[in-house]
Amino acid sequence: MDESNEIILQKSKRLTSVVWNYFERVRKADVCYAVCIQCNKKLSGSSNSGTTHLRNHLMRCLKRTNHDMSQLLTPKRRKKENPVTVATIGFDESSQPKDGYIRPKFDQEQHRGDEVVLSRGSGGGGRFSQERSLVDLARMIILHGYPLSMVDHVGFKVFARNLQPLFEPVGNSTIEETCMEIYIREKQRVQHALSNLYGKINLSVEMWSSKDNANYVCLASHYIDEEWRLQRNVLNFITLDPSHTDDMLSEVIIRCLMEWSLETKLFAVTFDSFSVNDEIVLRIKDHMAQSSQVLINGQLFELRSAAHLLNAIVQDCLEAMRDVIQKIRGSVRYVKSSQSTQARFSEIAQLAGINSEKILVLDSLDTWNSTYEMLETVLEYKGAFCHLRDHDQEFDSSLTDEEWEWTRSVTSYLKLVFEITADFSGNKCPTANVYFAEMCDIHIQLIEWCKNQDGFLSSLAAKMKVKFDEYWNKCSLVLAIAAILDPRFKMKLVEYYYSKIYGSTALDRIKEVSNGVKELLDAYSICSAIGDDSSFSGGSGLGRGGGMDSRDRLKGFDKFLHETSQNQNTTSDLDKYLSEPIFPRSGEFNILNYWKVHTPRYPVLSMMARDILGTPMSILGAADSAFNSGRPVVDESKSSLNPDIRQALFCAHDWLSAEAEEVQPLSRQYAQAM
Repeated sequence: MDESNEIILQKSKRLTSVVWNYFERVRKADVCYAVCIQCNKKLSGSSNSGTTHLRNHLMRCLKRTNHDMSQLLTPKRRKKENPVTVATIGFDESSQPKDGYIRPKFDQEQHRGDEVVLSRGSGGGGRFSQERSLVDLARMIILHGYPLSMVDHVGFKVFARNLQPLFEPVGNSTIEETCMEIYIREKQRVQHALSNLYGKINLSVEMWSSKDNANYVCLASHYIDEEWRLQRNVLNFITLDPSHTDDMLSEVIIRCLMEWSLETKLFAVTFDSFSVNDEIVLRIKDHMAQSSQVLINGQLFELRSAAHLLNAIVQDCLEAMRDVIQKIRGSVRYVKSSQSTQARFSEIAQLAGINSEKILVLDSLDTWNSTYEMLETVLEYKGAFCHLRDHDQEFDSSLTDEEWEWTRSVTSYLKLVFEITADFSGNKCPTANVYFAEMCDIHIQLIEWCKNQDGFLSSLAAKMKVKFDEYWNKCSLVLAIAAILDPRFKMKLVEYYYSKIYGSTALDRIKEVSNGVKELLDAYSICSAIGDDSSFSGGSGLGRGGGMDSRDRLKGFDKFLHETSQNQNTTSDLDKYLSEPIFPRSGEFNILNYWKVHTPRYPVLSMMARDILGTPMSILGAADSAFNSGRPVVDESKSSLNPDIRQALFCAHDWLSAEAEEVQPLSRQYAQAM
């Protein structure tokens, strides 16, 4: 193009956009061009072309030359009519926390022209920060469980470029490093909270797997904080060696205790499997014995997850009924095979007087609640299926009368377990006191089911009861103590259920519970008398010099002093608590608020209540995973990662989720149903 024919035009008053500060408007013949002052590139300068393309060019051009582009982010003029108010996110730098991350705050800004102006505190518009944006991106990936590889996706790059052209694209390794930095920073925060905790800490141990048959163990702390709020923090998510043994699992748990300095704070360990090898527990106890005492001969140390027990019982039912359930699935498939068959089945149901509004749906092999719902629906249409059996020669999946009776009985078993599991998973504050009554109901029903005259059903019930008894022997005392610490029940609930469960031997069993509570309270009383909670865990006591000495030779005296004081007709917290009227059971009740308010009245008993009520009696994730048939599964995008980054993402997700009200504070976003 011959530049000699170009005429530089004087800027018209109409050229009010800030972009014209960076362009010369020239005309050649009848065509107008806008020439960039920075790079001399020519773009259309016609008044009909607008300035959007010029602004987009400048954003790239000025970025290359490191110019300040804040003017380009200033709107041309305010909209004079009908301004639209939108919520925008700003960053309050004046209150920047120690961890360096600026928490977002929400302000109300005006939508001006085609742009949204982001405010930064009260200081007006600020400059773009690549570092802060990278941290925000990493936190988003952690919080929502997005794959790290999303930073390489073309769609994400286009979105980021259009949203903020200044943002430099980053690779997988960079985002991994940023995620690790966030993990380390958040871990320090959690460690600080645990180290300053007044009460004890409980540990849950849950096994995970992946589609490639890898095994993982998730270790989480459970406790009640100084404000009497139930807390849970994932501590470790460890990849196990393919050839791992029970020895290795116990070592993993011990390393976790040492890494987080929990040896002197540990109160109980809850395993997801009711059949954990006793050798694992013995090794952990041996390690614990070196730094803290184990309470009540170890009975409060080793627990089993109630939810996993119920799932194991359900699997026994489904396995015993496998052939019958296959027939039922075949029956449902037959009815759903065509529209004409469905219409004919509906007519048969109406003639049989069946008014059910439930729809026949095949179950999912991954979730047992769907199998329960299928069985329950099929039972309502029993009359219609029996009619098909007698009048449709093509229908070959019919049940015998005996199989129908088995189905009815097993469905009644599943109904109880389903309702209790739903209650557990729906409880947003699952303190230990909520489990006693539910597990007693299961116990009573198992006793009744074992009395069934049908050999198939009674043998199935007996098999289920063997597993339940193993669980009950480990956990019944803790369950009962937690119920006693509920002021709506106290000893009365234990007396009520034990009379139903044990009959003539109920008084002996109740006395065992009563003695267990008193023995535990005595341990807390000794701790309180010494005046240091760490001594209760086997830490240092009062030495002869008046200071704290780990070799204190007068610990026996402290116990002697407490025991002899008991004979002086003093009223303990427990006696005072049990003698007072039971709290009304009607209306809303928050047991943690109760103990927070009554701590001054029962100072020693409240210490015990804090630790007992914070014990995880069930290891349960999100409500939609409570009915999964197997272990939780790590999704494929996480299972392929390096073990260190996988643990960082898993743990940091849990920690960050606790800060975000809109995100469920559980790690199941990293799982998919088996």
